Amino acid sequence: MKLKNSFFYTLREDVKDEESRSGNLLVRSGMIKKTSNGIYMYMPLGYRVLKKIEAIVREEMNRTGAQELLMPSLLPEEVYVASGRRDNFGSNMFSLKDRYNRNYVLGPTHEEMFVMAAKEKIRSYKDMPFNIYQMATKYRDETRPRFGLIRVREFIMKDAYSFDTNMEGLDHSYQIMFDAYKRIFDRTGLDYKIVRAATGAMGGLLSEEFQAVTEIGEDILVLCRSCDYASNLEVSECLANPKETREALLPKELVHTPNAGTIEEISRFLDQDPTKFVKTLIYRANDQFYACLVRGDRDINEWKLANLLHVSEVHLAEPDEVEQITHAKVGFAGPIDLEIPIIMDQDIQVLHNYIVGANKTDYHYINVNNQDFKAAYIADIKNVKEGDICPKCGGELYFKKGIEVGNTFKLGTKYSKDLDLRYLDQNNELQYVEMGCYGIGLGRIMAAVAEQYADDKGIAWPLELAPYKVAIIIINTKDEIQNHLANQLYDEINRLGIEPLLDDRDERPGVKFNDMELIGIPIRITVGKKASEGIVEYKLRKSSEVSELSVEQILERLKEM
Repeated sequence: MKLKNSFFYTLREDVKDEESRSGNLLVRSGMIKKTSNGIYMYMPLGYRVLKKIEAIVREEMNRTGAQELLMPSLLPEEVYVASGRRDNFGSNMFSLKDRYNRNYVLGPTHEEMFVMAAKEKIRSYKDMPFNIYQMATKYRDETRPRFGLIRVREFIMKDAYSFDTNMEGLDHSYQIMFDAYKRIFDRTGLDYKIVRAATGAMGGLLSEEFQAVTEIGEDILVLCRSCDYASNLEVSECLANPKETREALLPKELVHTPNAGTIEEISRFLDQDPTKFVKTLIYRANDQFYACLVRGDRDINEWKLANLLHVSEVHLAEPDEVEQITHAKVGFAGPIDLEIPIIMDQDIQVLHNYIVGANKTDYHYINVNNQDFKAAYIADIKNVKEGDICPKCGGELYFKKGIEVGNTFKLGTKYSKDLDLRYLDQNNELQYVEMGCYGIGLGRIMAAVAEQYADDKGIAWPLELAPYKVAIIIINTKDEIQNHLANQLYDEINRLGIEPLLDDRDERPGVKFNDMELIGIPIRITVGKKASEGIVEYKLRKSSEVSELSVEQILERLKEM
């Protein structure tokens, strides 16, 4: 591409409404443009990066034998009602009516549609296995779109689905996709971790996330310093605290604790460490309330709690509901004499003489022990903390933040049962199909790479994703020799298939250099005063070293790279 007569622009100043480094740089470099909250245009340079990501994904998917198709985005609402997911998506799903008053939605994900497609082929066990995929736009009405392309309302996603006769087949198909994903993310140059995750609205048997490690990530990754353990925070197992206190059990005692309704306030008032407290939080699961107990320095893990109770989600009770249940203001709930089921975190089993709310405003009990109340459940319902014990090797756990760029699911028979996808087995009996699901966010990859490869000058794209691999800069566009040599280089590099960009604009050299640094072209060739000698300057985006080379040497070096 020659810049002089092309659609090319950059912004000199930071963008005010972009919170992330990647969002700011992608907008400033003219790669994307926000049209409204959570919705972006892909400009020519950004679209080239997106298409290169798409090409990597398509190449690796096709390598596995998967076949590409394209689904509509405008879908009849009834298919999500049939699968039981319409209520799960709720207001996150864009909905509309056609002129005949029929309900439609903009597809947030396409499991139901792929089942519908699979029904066209599957009759018997001989019709499987197979894998089909698409790259298409999805729509989700996010509550809080942010971080540029990372949390958006409209995004391009690659989603694939495998269909097998049994779990052994699903395991095999899943592994093929899992290995393909590793090749994809290796080729993009991302620093990523693979972590165990919750199945969420997708449902199924297993979910694993591919997380790009970055400080602006919305997910917390739990990693081990001694082994390869990796998990998303919400599903990370907490080992029971092995340390049991040896102190003698004391009788509980009611104490007056005026205006001390938080752990911090009661800790100061009684001059005790938060680990001596057990806090009681009231949760609602469907129409039932539960009192959930964790140590004062811990937080409830709502995913674990919902999983324990076999519900899709749980919610903290409203303040008026807490007061009605405990007969006290919020902040003074406790397990003693409560009339709702109690769920106790496993760590509390080894505590002695701890402090709880008294279900009486401005009062707490001290010296409480487990025999003072009856727990309906004892389970791991807390979030893991840094420094906790690794459940795999006993090492020390630590946290990193991550951006989820890919996800693989073993769906099992969830959707085939909901939507009646069956086949005849060898015994001529009907069986449900085993499914796998595999998603990748193309825009998220672009944003995650921009985050990881950004510096104070712009985005230093890895070679395989850069919009153009070589930038040729003419120092003086009025110099015929420089122009001739630059165009000669441009033509030769084009013939090599190496994607050059020729900056032939009538701009100052500093402007050109800064723009090429900002948009992140990996290789820069500067044609200047020594053009008459056939000598140009050669520089890599990630290096400060500048070499003077002949045209022949430049071409040889590019061939080697």
